[in-house]
Amino acid sequence: MALTRDQVVAALRTVQDPDLLKDLVTLGSVKEIHVEASHARVVVEVPLPSPARNEKIDADVKAALGRAGAQSVEVVLIPGARGPGQPAGMPGGQGQRSNPLPQVKNVIAVGAGKGGVGKSTIAVNLAVGLHRQGARVGVMDGDIYGPSIPTLLGLKGRVPPMRGNKIMPHESHGLSAITIGSLVEEEKPLIWRGPMAHGAFKQLLLDNTDWPELDYLIVDLPPGTGDVPLTLCQLLPLTGAVVVATPQQVALDDAVRAVRMFQQLGAPILGLVENMSYFLAPDNTEHDIFGRGGTERCAQRLGLPYLGAVPMFTELRVNSDAGNPTANFSGHPRLREALEGVTRNLASQVSARNLAGAGPVLTIS
Repeated sequence: MALTRDQVVAALRTVQDPDLLKDLVTLGSVKEIHVEASHARVVVEVPLPSPARNEKIDADVKAALGRAGAQSVEVVLIPGARGPGQPAGMPGGQGQRSNPLPQVKNVIAVGAGKGGVGKSTIAVNLAVGLHRQGARVGVMDGDIYGPSIPTLLGLKGRVPPMRGNKIMPHESHGLSAITIGSLVEEEKPLIWRGPMAHGAFKQLLLDNTDWPELDYLIVDLPPGTGDVPLTLCQLLPLTGAVVVATPQQVALDDAVRAVRMFQQLGAPILGLVENMSYFLAPDNTEHDIFGRGGTERCAQRLGLPYLGAVPMFTELRVNSDAGNPTANFSGHPRLREALEGVTRNLASQVSARNLAGAGPVLTIS
């Protein structure tokens, strides 16, 4: 018996997106269906690169259509084009607004309420993790006063290339990276008032940098609730923000302030990350130095996504100091699992935001 289009559609309604937990038809991910006798060809849009996720969608579609009677199935996965700056509007709060970086699909701010919680380390490793999933990723070092990206990506002493009057991002560990640390003397303090920091951040982010096509731009913000996060939310439609904290209450109090800041500025919270969650000793015993689990409980209380925990590993510190974050994904298996888990959860939240409806336009004065 020949396969019908209705049978194909019914079968696709049984296939869930592994991240969004809704079927492909409801999500609008099925773009084309071609049926000829017992052969089916299906074109499915996937939001962002993720080999493991795409392999599962491919296998689930073929299995579902096989149960429906298809003798052969061709699944074509195409990348989604919609990001928060696209006409569909800013998911989660910023409505339709112009995007001065149309070549960047998703801008993700990584912030923290206080310094010393490993925000920059988490930002860089999220970027590397997303790149390992097949995405094109950029890193913007927005910590104007204390740039850490030169150390974390091994960029110390390297001057970025120029194209005309534009700065070209560094290429390091598969990432496109910009940092003010490459443009000033290594130990020179930047003693700037707010307007100067605003101007420098805007020049690096928009005016003077030639960003390539990117699936994600990770912006590492300075700690606290000052000028730079406000500037970022004024300049760009954000996909959302990630807030990093350590488990103890004094860090969580400041993390909540950072969350409230982003919410007040109209930036959706993609999730909280608990860094330095516990210490894994050489004999594999676990020590809860800062009170493990505080960030997860905080996220639950605030009704926000919890992206996961990153324990304290000597390897993470060594690789960070050496400017080799890629080694974090090929060394200690528990470190790799922790970083991959946080990255995977972040990608899921981004997909969900991009499929959400537009919120009201935010005006900041």
